[in-house]
Amino acid sequence: MTEEDQPAQKHCGNKKKAMVAYGIIQLGSSTISALALVAIALSLCSIKKEAKLFNECVEGVSAKGRGSVESVHFCNGGSSNRYR
Repeated sequence: MTEEDQPAQKHCGNKKKAMVAYGIIQLGSSTISALALVAIALSLCSIKKEAKLFNECVEGVSAKGRGSVESVHFCNGGSSNRYR
């Protein structure tokens, strides 16, 4: 090795460290994004379940002879005596 080659290798080593750091940061941000998407998906499942229960409630109350507005109000937690 000549003396001319040594500074070039040293400079390349710094670039290598920077690229490794960049790769680690990129991997970490991708992992965080994936976890956030999983959390969003799980919350959407919960919302879907809650909407299904609400619709069943409205259908059940409507089947007892109440109107749609009364049924929705009742299933939202309103009192059952309001519309009588």
